[in-house]
Amino acid sequence: VMAFWILNESLSILLGLSWLGVNLYLFIDTFSWYEEEESFLYTRVILGSTLAWARASAVCLNFNCMLILLPISRNLISFMRGTSTCCRGPWRRQLDKNLKFHKLVAYGIAINATIHIVAHLCNLEHYRRSQSTEAEGLLAALAKLGKTPNESYLNPIRTFHTNTITVLLTTIAGVTGLIISLAFILIMTSSTEFIRQVSYELFWYTHHVFIIFFISLAIHGAGRIVRGQTPESQLLHNVTFCKDHYAQWQAAAQCPTPQFSGKEPSAWKWVLGPVVLYTCERIIRFWRFRQEVVITKVVSHPSGVLELHMKKRNFKMAPGQYVLIQCPSISWLEWHPFTLTSAPQENFFSVHIRVAGDWTEALCKAFGAGGQARKESWSLPRLAVDGPFGTALTDVFHYPVSVCVAAGIGVTPFASLLKSIWYKCESHTQLKLSKVYFYWICRDPRAFEWFADLLLSLETLMSERGKAHFLSYHIFLTNWDENQAVHIALHWDANTDVITGLKQKTFYGRPDWNHEFRQMAYTHPSSNIGVFFCGPKALSKTLQRMCRLYSSADPRGVHFYYHKESF
Repeated sequence: VMAFWILNESLSILLGLSWLGVNLYLFIDTFSWYEEEESFLYTRVILGSTLAWARASAVCLNFNCMLILLPISRNLISFMRGTSTCCRGPWRRQLDKNLKFHKLVAYGIAINATIHIVAHLCNLEHYRRSQSTEAEGLLAALAKLGKTPNESYLNPIRTFHTNTITVLLTTIAGVTGLIISLAFILIMTSSTEFIRQVSYELFWYTHHVFIIFFISLAIHGAGRIVRGQTPESQLLHNVTFCKDHYAQWQAAAQCPTPQFSGKEPSAWKWVLGPVVLYTCERIIRFWRFRQEVVITKVVSHPSGVLELHMKKRNFKMAPGQYVLIQCPSISWLEWHPFTLTSAPQENFFSVHIRVAGDWTEALCKAFGAGGQARKESWSLPRLAVDGPFGTALTDVFHYPVSVCVAAGIGVTPFASLLKSIWYKCESHTQLKLSKVYFYWICRDPRAFEWFADLLLSLETLMSERGKAHFLSYHIFLTNWDENQAVHIALHWDANTDVITGLKQKTFYGRPDWNHEFRQMAYTHPSSNIGVFFCGPKALSKTLQRMCRLYSSADPRGVHFYYHKESF
């Protein structure tokens, strides 16, 4: 377990360092080339070092735009994983985990785009100032090129009184640059956690502005505003000699007037491969969308949770995985992630959906949530299911001791894991996992209703198999009213818990994580313990801190390894 954890962390760090290294290499290499290349010597006379800054950041921007599309093609990779024998076990999970540097690449695009924009604004100002009456010498000579029919211009701004804003709004580079900037700002701002929670639809639809972003990026360089000396002109016009004889360019045979042209746009070459992959991904998604999903059972729980049981041809899953669900009658574009709550051993797959937004509310209404508990499948709206996709929680079975912590509806991925444990114990399957600690923190007592049956069956089975010690679960209720408190007090001496019906009594309040981790470290002094969490960020930070605090510095001591569920 420790070896795989080190491999996992090392590959993740190596991936980030490799990305940073390639960015630095591309930037420095391109910067040096534009600072030294003779074909751009005259261009540097006007623009100075801002030319190299603009071009180096453009190359890094193209590189990151290539990478940003790769994680989007997860369906293609998922399809390859499912049909290839080379991506099994740990490597299969590793492939899922290391596709999550999407945000890191987005920050790389933001940084390089900012440098590129600032550098080009400086370039435009340099171009404009070179046309002023104060310009003299070689700078003035270069700025005036292009006024006769046999000359090509170097300076795209032809007069000193030209407004740079006008240039931005009337050139291909200016207009596409403005569109690229606005599209990226929309994508980044709508991707914040606050926007995703308040309006997932806004995030989802705005994210598809990336199509406009990449189209504009591909044609951004077509205007060829930044120009260099042509290879043919360099053969006739030796720049190192002729730059000092600019006054005799038209008359001298040794120094004919230099000719200039813009560099061919190259952004499309960077993104062509990922765009092809993305197109294949869309085809696979459409193919999966067309596959029939049979809804076998619908249950509307009083706690505002909709339970769906489904079947799909050739659907194979692992505990802790999630699927993307689309309901065409609600939206043809929106796909929402939901953790699978069924076990691989069951002949169906299920999800539990809590009403948390417009889409989930519309879905629950479409399935009659709150009314009739069950419906016939023929009368239900059509669903499309894509996946399953892997998460960190699939590693629960690879630790001798696992700690599962859930908050609220975050219990859904652990339902699948606990069910899988139940089936493995029932079939007497040998497990590496010897102890499971399960913590569930919830505010609403009604939320325990749909999950209590599973815990009760697990509790009964473990007792029958003589493995009562295998699963240690702790349920915490953090919110209750006065009537509930009185009811709890009256039935405190009952054999089973008044809320869950389990032998293990419910705790009231929040867990003391220092006490819990200290106790686990004492009970398992030389073990590797995996801590798996699904819930809010504040609690995630607390658990991560506890893992660091109670992990021993001695390699032979106890070590806590933290894993967080995220989509």
